[in-house]
Amino acid sequence: MRVTRQQAEENRATVIDVASRLFREHGFDGIGLKDLMAGAGLTQGAFYKQFESKDDLAAQASRRALESATGRWSAAAQSHPEAPLAAVVDFYLSMGHCAEKTDGCPIVALGSDAARQGPNVKAAFEAGIADHLEMLSGWVGKADGDVPDGKAMAILSTMVGAVLLARSVNDERLSKQFLQAAAASVAAQSADDAQPSRRQ
Repeated sequence: MRVTRQQAEENRATVIDVASRLFREHGFDGIGLKDLMAGAGLTQGAFYKQFESKDDLAAQASRRALESATGRWSAAAQSHPEAPLAAVVDFYLSMGHCAEKTDGCPIVALGSDAARQGPNVKAAFEAGIADHLEMLSGWVGKADGDVPDGKAMAILSTMVGAVLLARSVNDERLSKQFLQAAAASVAAQSADDAQPSRRQ
């Protein structure tokens, strides 16, 4: 049966969505095309009608995952407009977020993998990281021009590193300590901007 253009576009979007989650769970090299397509309910043969290569899919899926991540930041910030950074810190530096390997932060899940990928995947990550920094700069201040403030960079680095470390150990108490220490650090870095963390 011939697939309509609309169905092909829907299939492509489904594959990108599924890949954005499965790559976060398994890594770019931890899952093959057959399993990626099966996860989307399609055959491997359909892949080559929609994507140039696995690298092409990795770039598209990375972009989708990062857009989803910034969307979650926006939603958290909008839920507490009086303290947007604290709201983002509350959800991001939580044990619940640490457990969300398929839907959690793609910078944490795939950052080290992205460093070994081609320029298209790196471009997707660069754009997504820039979006995160733009949001942070709006809450903690921005340097002159378009360059992100060093404070925003330090906060993003602290938060991403803390979740990475918290996920890397078996000891749940140690995981919580990494997250709490990072939350305290972010609160201290943003104290000048009257954005104390609401974590307890």
